[in-house]
Amino acid sequence: MLEFEQMKSELTSYDDTMKEVLTSLDIEGKKNKIQEMEREMEAPDFWNDAEKATAKTTELKSLKDDVAVADSLQQKYEDIETFIEMDAEEDGDDEAMLEEAKEEFEEFKKDLENLRLKTLLSGKYDHNNAIVTLHAGAGGTEAMDWTQMLFRMYSKWADKHGFGLELLDEVEGDEAGLQSVTFQINGENAYGYLKSEKGVHRLVRISPFNANGKRQTSFSNADVMPELKDAPDIEIKDEDIRVDTYRSSGAGGQHINKTSSAIRITHFPTGIVVTCQNERSQHMNKDKAMEMLRAKLELLREQEQEQRDADIRGDVSSISWGNQIRSYVFQPYTMVKDLRTGEETSNVDGVMDGDLDPFMNSYLKWVS
Repeated sequence: MLEFEQMKSELTSYDDTMKEVLTSLDIEGKKNKIQEMEREMEAPDFWNDAEKATAKTTELKSLKDDVAVADSLQQKYEDIETFIEMDAEEDGDDEAMLEEAKEEFEEFKKDLENLRLKTLLSGKYDHNNAIVTLHAGAGGTEAMDWTQMLFRMYSKWADKHGFGLELLDEVEGDEAGLQSVTFQINGENAYGYLKSEKGVHRLVRISPFNANGKRQTSFSNADVMPELKDAPDIEIKDEDIRVDTYRSSGAGGQHINKTSSAIRITHFPTGIVVTCQNERSQHMNKDKAMEMLRAKLELLREQEQEQRDADIRGDVSSISWGNQIRSYVFQPYTMVKDLRTGEETSNVDGVMDGDLDPFMNSYLKWVS
């Protein structure tokens, strides 16, 4: 059948890509690592250090998932080859078999592309959890509403991927929305994907807060950093920081606003400010805020190594015109467009409901 001949030719064209992806993922090395880790876990004292043991089991699951996906990909390739061989032997006109082969081939191509994208997540901290801070920019109440809409968008994205979300800090708007919000998304490669969201997001719509029904442009800035539990070589001197306590201002539990448990840390040498208010105690808020400060300082150090002549702190210069990474137009037409990669869609509702993968994937290809 002609369709099978075409399929055979197309399947062969993926040989080099498949080989490169599997080599890059070091599947054989991961299989050996799995065996080594499973032997370690059999030790009677393995669970003596619960935090270390949990990290090991998480790593083991990730390795096993990679191997399973790679094995499934190879199995799909062999299954498609079998369909092609059966057609050649029977020299028949089996439409049912052709449809089954087509479905298997589409799944193969999708799986291969997902694995290829995973090879692009090779950054030092790409596998870490991510901490995201959204700040309302130009646009007043409209910008604060936009910031809350973005928070919902990332929450939906996390849900779609089965990732956990932990609210760390929020400052509500005077009339509506959020002045700022900080949250952590926990899941494999969370930072690797979410680093694509760092920058200014621009909204164009007819504002519900404008009595004249005029179209309005507003902005919100996203700052993204990896969760770094251990950054021992980042020294933070006591004289370089100021620690302020204040009452929590967001919507919280029964103890909200009753004690000054929220923490704000200002780092004088860099001007970096971090806040945390949603942990259970002032001590826990301070620990989390210090963790966030170390992560920011580590990213700053890495950026300085890569481009020593650049003004690193100028990355987020102003949350207004000319600095946006992505534009979201609700009226007079619908369009979401990434200004770096050119990726775009007219399905605004889908994007706001967390369908961000095409934008994140195109970013990974763009930076590679």
